[in-house]
Amino acid sequence: MEAFEKVKWMQLPRDVLVGHGVLGEISTVCKHLGMGTEGMVVTGLHTRKIAGEKVLELLSEAGYEVNLVEVRSISGESIEQVKEEAKETKTKFMLGVGGGKIIDTGKIASFELSIPFISVPTIASHDGIASPRASIKDKDRGSPVSMQAHAPLAVVADTEIISSAPYRFTAAGCGDIIANYTAVRDWRLAQRLQNAEFSNYAAALSEMTANMIMENVREIRNKDERTAWTVVKALVSSGVAISIAGSSAPASGSEHKFSHALDMIAEEPALHGEQCGVGTIMMTQVYGENWQRVREVLEGIAAPTTAKELGIKDERIIEALTLAHKINPGRYTILGDSGLTYEAAERLAVVTGVIK
Repeated sequence: MEAFEKVKWMQLPRDVLVGHGVLGEISTVCKHLGMGTEGMVVTGLHTRKIAGEKVLELLSEAGYEVNLVEVRSISGESIEQVKEEAKETKTKFMLGVGGGKIIDTGKIASFELSIPFISVPTIASHDGIASPRASIKDKDRGSPVSMQAHAPLAVVADTEIISSAPYRFTAAGCGDIIANYTAVRDWRLAQRLQNAEFSNYAAALSEMTANMIMENVREIRNKDERTAWTVVKALVSSGVAISIAGSSAPASGSEHKFSHALDMIAEEPALHGEQCGVGTIMMTQVYGENWQRVREVLEGIAAPTTAKELGIKDERIIEALTLAHKINPGRYTILGDSGLTYEAAERLAVVTGVIK
């Protein structure tokens, strides 16, 4: 009998704290996790005032020696800046306080320094708040590249802060979660046609997460703190599905390729989750499934469903559809290796109402 030698290594957040005013528990979380005394807060220009300085104050009052680093955007330079300052101050743990780019900057820097990371999101715009992946633009191609990192040791998501952010970010988070619907279908297709490694558990969790949004449209469109609660829980679940899978496959498929292609060619790209939501409408149609339902849900939560609402020209939508298969070519999707012709892309965008 052949010996069983399969090995699986999963990294999951140890503590997840979600709710009203939970930012005040940040020092308790750090103590519970047994962090060292030297920490670093990575934050942005606006999020510094929203929560970054508060985290610095709370940890300092609790006896931690904490430095604050402000970064403008995620880049190789900003990651190196954070790493250098962390080395100089002998940082033992790092906190990312802000949106997706800030959190990904801290996540990559802490991963490369082999120190623990805590995610403190100020918006609920995508599932990177809890996942072991981070996104950064490729210097040569200009397209985002998904990088392996480690899952945050903890997630502290204060719904009071998140619900006070512009609702557009929360709606974008919903779009990123709904994208799981087609991502899982692409993943199953890759398993059947390319023998890709597949996890039924991760796929089921990812689909359940998408259904959390699909089934709670009325609650979400109230645009209140309960909305933030629902969306953050779904984003954390999606991040956990990625951890279980060991890749972003349960949450990133053809619809993400479309979004990344738009990032490369659009004059002013929309939010990542907004573009993924529109991509999900079209990719669901390619699968011959109920794309109208996806569109209705996005409309119900006041998320974009058309090129006009994204603020992107029709021709860019078509171009992105024809280029999408070239993004992350190792991730097999329904777009295949040759992608869509211009005529097929235009027809798809028109049929689904994305362009007129």
